[in-house]
Amino acid sequence: MRLLALALTILMTSLHAEDKAPGLLGVPVKDIDGKATTLGAVKGGKAWLVVNVASECGYTRQYAGLQSLYDNFKSKGLVVAGFPCNDFGGQEPASEKDIKKFCKTNFKVTFPMYAKVAIKGNDAHPLFEKLTGKDAGHPGPVGWNFNKFLIGADGKLIARFGSDVEPDSEELEKAIEKALK
Repeated sequence: MRLLALALTILMTSLHAEDKAPGLLGVPVKDIDGKATTLGAVKGGKAWLVVNVASECGYTRQYAGLQSLYDNFKSKGLVVAGFPCNDFGGQEPASEKDIKKFCKTNFKVTFPMYAKVAIKGNDAHPLFEKLTGKDAGHPGPVGWNFNKFLIGADGKLIARFGSDVEPDSEELEKAIEKALK
């Protein structure tokens, strides 16, 4: 009986610990289908590349590069996380359902996509408030779509890359490789 009680206690403790992802990985978000989750809920993740995306932007072609990064580094623990955003030029006017279809149809996206969020102003999502806040390590407002935030397994921001940094850039790939070690 004691052994059963001990086993149940260990099981419940480990299940509860999984819900408590560290730092940025524990911030509540919704996936593209509206399900409440966290970045840390993605199994096997060792590093997360959070990107604010838009389907009517000059950088929209970066979806292909992001998918390629995901394909190349997923087995090593990279999670690419797309967050649609309509804050810059109204370049993401679509619903989550239409965004999901657009990404699958045009770029064969398989990396996790999340619900559309605001990333600046009074309505900014808490994740982006933390990513850009003074305590983030790389503070400052996001200037446009397709900014990239690299988060480590400890839930801390490692690096930040602007829209002009392509997903296949040496700079970004080296940072990802280092984060996955």
